[in-house]
Amino acid sequence: MTGEGTLSPVRPPSSMRPNACPVRPLSGLAAMLGAPSAGPRAPLAAVTGITIDSRQVRQGDLYVALPGTAAHGAEFAAAAVAGGAVAILTDPAGRATAVATGVPVLVVPDPRAVLGRVAAWVYGRPAAGLLLLGVTGTSGKSTTTFLLEAGLRAAGHTTGLIGGVQIRAGARTFPPGLTTPEASDLQGLLALMREDGVTAAAMEVSSHALALGRVDGVSFDVALFTNLSQDHLDFHSDLQDYFLTKARLFTPEMCRLGVVNIDDEHGRELLGIAKVPMTTFSAAGAAEADWRACDVRLGSDGSAFRVVGPGGVEADVSVALPGPFNVANTLGALVALVEAGVPLQSAVHGVGTVTGVPGRMERVPGARGFQAIVDYSHKPGAVESVLRALREVTSGSLTIVLGCGGDRDRGKRPMMGEAAARLADVAVLTSDNPRSEDPLGILAAMVEGALRVPQGERAHVVVEPDRAAAIDLAIGRAGPGDVVVVAGKGHEQGQYVGGEVLPFDDRQVVAEAIRRRDHL
Repeated sequence: MTGEGTLSPVRPPSSMRPNACPVRPLSGLAAMLGAPSAGPRAPLAAVTGITIDSRQVRQGDLYVALPGTAAHGAEFAAAAVAGGAVAILTDPAGRATAVATGVPVLVVPDPRAVLGRVAAWVYGRPAAGLLLLGVTGTSGKSTTTFLLEAGLRAAGHTTGLIGGVQIRAGARTFPPGLTTPEASDLQGLLALMREDGVTAAAMEVSSHALALGRVDGVSFDVALFTNLSQDHLDFHSDLQDYFLTKARLFTPEMCRLGVVNIDDEHGRELLGIAKVPMTTFSAAGAAEADWRACDVRLGSDGSAFRVVGPGGVEADVSVALPGPFNVANTLGALVALVEAGVPLQSAVHGVGTVTGVPGRMERVPGARGFQAIVDYSHKPGAVESVLRALREVTSGSLTIVLGCGGDRDRGKRPMMGEAAARLADVAVLTSDNPRSEDPLGILAAMVEGALRVPQGERAHVVVEPDRAAAIDLAIGRAGPGDVVVVAGKGHEQGQYVGGEVLPFDDRQVVAEAIRRRDHL
């Protein structure tokens, strides 16, 4: 079991590690932590890997037994040792149980607080050998990392990608789990990249990762801030705490220099408190920005603009990503690439090769006379941005199918319902991932927000709790020139209902609805 006491529904495979691991003496780790080891054989102990999950232990691992919400990781220490763990790192509460296993034990007050540094030490600080670009913000992280990776590849790098949509290490791909992997998994992945000859990588950096130390032990060459709007207030105390957590990325301990979107009010605030040199960009063409987009041209199948930088440098940019927010994502990626040493023309060529990002404004083929789009927008700002972008390319009616996740930030539910009712012509409110909550209770909060929009300005609101039925309804009523966007789940392939994960891919369900419509 895991040492966190809660189970992540998707766990990175244990193959996300290097094949050849350095042998690290436990005495060196004890000295680094100032934590003498307890238990026998400590002077002879050496580790070759690290994990917080007893189910993924390999021979030679250091097992880190963390306190969790439901159980302490020390409860699984015996299983970890049986699987090959040669030492345990834990806290005072887990000491006795860990010592009882008979392997050396290191005890620190807060093992999570040192997990990033420890994992980096175990794998020989692999990040130091890579050109690393990190992206944080509420929306646009996944798209921006795909753009960054493409730009790095165009510059001749062997690349890696780490995020919630996909994980890639050179030619290898892995299923994603957390947006930013746990520190032990992340350092193993970076070591695997180093072993496979990867020279540069782009990574999503979530606020959870920053708060929980998952990226401790990693120093980014360039860090990029996209934007900030309400999200994750089930984890953060308020929006300011959410913002300040993301701002931690822009300190000398975590990055060499930063790139920030000053069209966003929080981006401007970040500019005033960042502790590293900052380069600014503006997709709105703000004159005070270091880099700006000019002559922006938006279409249903992509965007084009002219990027203008310091000293009069310019280039024409074309990407197959529609919407003004993708102009911002592309511009931010270009600036970060240039700051990382990639020539502007190579960066422009690279981003132009990105044909799309799974679940991000992804058009589902087969629709006749209308467009069907799946998008990951699951927060108020993202819903608003997507609907505004699609309004510009909709000649008919604009319909959104939208739900909100259970056991997550409750405050954004009425805000998302309000955005859907204000900006769409038809808003079909449905379930997303209800998890342990009553789907009807979640829908009630969304309807409450929708009803805040005055009746004469409000979309036609339909409530259909069954997500497949809601999608079928929206597709079935689409007419010529209409656009239907199914929002919230994007690339996800499961629906979390109670304690189960049911197979559900919006893209497949939309495609099936289109086929049924064609056969009526």
